[in-house]
Amino acid sequence: MATSRGMDVSAYQSAQDWADHRRNGVVFAFAKASEGQRSRDERFDTHIAGIIKAGLVPGAYHFAWPTQPVATEADNYISAVRPYARRGFCHWLDLERYSDGRNYGNRTATQIRTWVSRWLATVADAFPGQRVGVYTGASDVAAGHLPAGVPLWFPRYPWGPADWSRAEDQAQPVVDGRRPLIWQFTSQPYDRSIAYLSEAGLRAWAQGETPEEDDMPTAAEIAAEVIKQLPDAVWAKDGAVPAARPPVHNGDYYKADGKTLDNTEWTAGYALQTAVEGVRKTQKQLGAVAAQIGALAAAVAALAQDGGLPLAQVQAAAEAGAKAALAELGDKLQED
Repeated sequence: MATSRGMDVSAYQSAQDWADHRRNGVVFAFAKASEGQRSRDERFDTHIAGIIKAGLVPGAYHFAWPTQPVATEADNYISAVRPYARRGFCHWLDLERYSDGRNYGNRTATQIRTWVSRWLATVADAFPGQRVGVYTGASDVAAGHLPAGVPLWFPRYPWGPADWSRAEDQAQPVVDGRRPLIWQFTSQPYDRSIAYLSEAGLRAWAQGETPEEDDMPTAAEIAAEVIKQLPDAVWAKDGAVPAARPPVHNGDYYKADGKTLDNTEWTAGYALQTAVEGVRKTQKQLGAVAAQIGALAAAVAALAQDGGLPLAQVQAAAEAGAKAALAELGDKLQED
């Protein structure tokens, strides 16, 4: 799956060499703008000006206090970012509970979700055509604080310090059935994230367009999922079952201790990889068939509308064409 690299900063970080970050592969960067009803991040102007000048996909975030009036908080954020928020600018609501709960108070899940929805709507109205999303963790998602269909920027730190390449080797996280657009995978030495879009796709998304991306799972993702379903006996050696399944890494297979598999284990891995490649090929062929069926459906609508043929006759022709396309696919699969 295509990804792009990013980071975020606040007053805790000093002024950055954003041009150097760009040279090192960073595509997007978000800066804290505000918090609550009145607080502004003291380094926001410096950070965001540098981000924009370096040509990164820019964005800002507001730390939420659902115990306070939503209109006042939205206005605080809007005023902070308005000088910078041109087309392609991304807006994020940072929804995190302080350890003592002071910013959530005794608000119910429904009250928090309603508050979040209103903040997002207010900011979206202030910046038409610009993207608005939520940064929040698994506990808030599970509690029902995130409105449906909202872009999710998700923090989960499985390691300590980590570079983007480590996160890029992992499967995309799933949070209560949601796949985040962005995964923040470490806060050391600073907050780093990957977006599940290529650079071109992310820039198109930020511009309000719908990027054309290959959203099919990668071979590694399919293999990782298949491995979860295999019986322990597949990975057993001398009757002993390993404590963890071998992770998939760059198309090769390794034991949990990092050592390569022996010949028997490698053979099983190779067979699995071959099966994965077959699945990928079938997916592409099915995609071609779907395109043909889509074209036939369009022909049905056009002919029926123009009155060139009776609707029943057009539908029968389309059905025959679809069956022929599927039969051709079956023949190809048998040949392979």
